[in-house]
Amino acid sequence: MYRIGVDLGGTNIAVGLVNEEMQIVKKKSTPTGAERPGEEIVKDIAALCRDLCAEENVDPKTLACIGIATPGIANHDTGVVEYANNLPFRKFPIADLLEKELGVENVRIENDANAAAWGEAMAGAAKGTKNSVMITLGTGVGGGIIIDNKIYSGFNYAGAELGHIVIEVDGAPCSCGRKGCWEAYSSASALIRMTKEKIDYCRTVGRATLMSDQPKVSGRTACDAMRAGDSAAKEVYDEYIKYLAAGLTNIVNIFQPEVISLGGGVSGEGQSLIDALLPTIRKEQYGGGVVPQTEIRIAKLGNDAGIIGAAMLK
Repeated sequence: MYRIGVDLGGTNIAVGLVNEEMQIVKKKSTPTGAERPGEEIVKDIAALCRDLCAEENVDPKTLACIGIATPGIANHDTGVVEYANNLPFRKFPIADLLEKELGVENVRIENDANAAAWGEAMAGAAKGTKNSVMITLGTGVGGGIIIDNKIYSGFNYAGAELGHIVIEVDGAPCSCGRKGCWEAYSSASALIRMTKEKIDYCRTVGRATLMSDQPKVSGRTACDAMRAGDSAAKEVYDEYIKYLAAGLTNIVNIFQPEVISLGGGVSGEGQSLIDALLPTIRKEQYGGGVVPQTEIRIAKLGNDAGIIGAAMLK
């Protein structure tokens, strides 16, 4: 029994055929063209689904599920995307439209971060757990919460915006309009900002740093320079870890999940990232050393988490 997962992003649409072992058999993708009407985007999703099924000799009507991981507020009960800020979706009935395009009745939707968390819970770093949280450290800080083997999205389907808990009152401005959000301190964008600020400071005071030798500052600039023995880079990394650990400790204290999985570009640091985070988390978490402790793991599914999570929606 096959399923299809659709990872709908502002830049690309990725569609995967997923087997019973929760493995992607084949993928196809196309640019989203987010400036177009939503109906045209749905037609492209349908075309990718048809092509996948045709190439693997699968009848779309035999699919157990076609799941869409979409940005924004996704009402999984009605199949309507209530709002998405980087796609032309306002009260957009994406599930019904795709069902009509494909002649099926089994399309389900979920917020993209929630779907990725579900993918990691079903087949990735949190497999075998009932309660887990996934944090994605990319341009922003995304979050997905699994409680008792169910995706938690709040009464209005807009929950789990974990990047927008405030950890520094009146702190750095966030894209959401608040100040001091966790996203403003722990995203890859925040790490880049901290790196640039340190480079500017070093230039002002005449302090040498390997970071200033890079033609373009990225999320890896401080990490690479730190490994080369650069003290200024280590200061940037230590500050970043301080804020990331603070937010993760909050997540532990609120949800006490069995596993928190870390995805996104920054998670490419792997076990060294976890090793840097754990001393603070273990020191500051509620009930530390008395109750079983949350494990912090690197997410396993990478860019496939949304596809697998969407395909496995119930």
